[in-house]
Amino acid sequence: MTERWLPVWRRSAQVDFVAPDEHPGLSQTILLGGQHVLAMMGATVLGPMLMGFDPNVSVLCSGVGTLLFFVLTGGRVPSYLGASFSFISLVIGLTHYSGHGINRDLAEACGGIIVAGAIYAFIGLVVQFTGSGWIEKLMPPSVTGAVGAAIGLNLAPAATHDLGTGGPGTACGLFGLLVLAVCSVYAPPLLRRISVLIALALGTLLYAVLANGLGLMPGINLETIRQAPLFGMPHFTAPHFTGHAAALIAPVALVLVAENLGHLKALGAMTGRSFDGLAGRAFIGDGLATMLSAAVGGTAVTTYVENIGVMALSRVYSTLVFVVAALFAIGLGFSPFFGAVVRAIPDPVLSGVALGLFAMIAATMVRVWMDHRVDFTKPATLFPVGVALIAGAGDLTINIGGVALGGITTATLSAIILNQLLARGADLKEPPLAP
Repeated sequence: MTERWLPVWRRSAQVDFVAPDEHPGLSQTILLGGQHVLAMMGATVLGPMLMGFDPNVSVLCSGVGTLLFFVLTGGRVPSYLGASFSFISLVIGLTHYSGHGINRDLAEACGGIIVAGAIYAFIGLVVQFTGSGWIEKLMPPSVTGAVGAAIGLNLAPAATHDLGTGGPGTACGLFGLLVLAVCSVYAPPLLRRISVLIALALGTLLYAVLANGLGLMPGINLETIRQAPLFGMPHFTAPHFTGHAAALIAPVALVLVAENLGHLKALGAMTGRSFDGLAGRAFIGDGLATMLSAAVGGTAVTTYVENIGVMALSRVYSTLVFVVAALFAIGLGFSPFFGAVVRAIPDPVLSGVALGLFAMIAATMVRVWMDHRVDFTKPATLFPVGVALIAGAGDLTINIGGVALGGITTATLSAIILNQLLARGADLKEPPLAP
């Protein structure tokens, strides 16, 4: 019998566990969908703003992309697609974005993102027919951890750009960073999942007191928020294709593959069922969602670890919850009032919270290495990882035929190539380095 494309969701018989093809009831499905929106909102708003994208468009496209991913994976992979941080430094480098207002050159960045999404979807098509084994050999945990850490280090200038100027603004940014750290450690589990939103809100409140109340720095323009209508169309942007943008941004498709593969592995560990057979469809869904988003002026999208955290907390893995979350996000995308509130967040506060998030991206990769017991006594491991970290942190840019390959691209390629060249040496059981 041919398997149904979409499963038939049944009511869960367990109180403390809901499988992907089950549901916890209508009211809980709606409430949990709202919780997933809150969990992804901070990062999905922060990423676009750091690149100068319209947050309304990005939030809207995150919802549409999640629905597309849901359909293409047959409703079997519980995931939310939010704005990817892997493109931030490349977009800033390509467009020379100053960090203020809308990026006037985002059309060219969107063209490059579409090319990356097409490559990503093509990889998914290949995986669909050949399996994901070759991907895992090409990018083992040592490589994926190195690439992830290099991304976090490469993003450092974007976080410190408006933070290290001193004065009240810097104090507000550091306060937001402190709130993020404290909430992530000491807050109740539910509040930990929205610690980014809490940090942005409290940091902005402090800024408003110091700026609008005491006049210590330029204040927040509240009139823009008052004049914004509750409902309206977001500002879509058509992409513009150039060879330079495509060559610079397209290789990030490999980073998205690594992120999605890690997401599927994490889901498998939590649910007790393997998602390896759905890897190809997941890559295709994520790639097409990225292309669709960039086609109207949105950022690339990727499966979100914030929502994995919510699932680990609630133990509800029903894919129907993500349909509800996507519909909530689409509704917010059509609210200019929501966009005005988001754009009112002061730059120093954004930078402070970004510093914490980018630090977590880099540091979390250490856990990847620990969980997979990566052996750092071997030069065959040290060289790919070390070179990738330095290439990413130093934003190593290589010009080939007039095309500039940025730090994240060179870090990714160096980790993959060096690992393949030196892996044979690792199999020879060379003696470990002296302590």
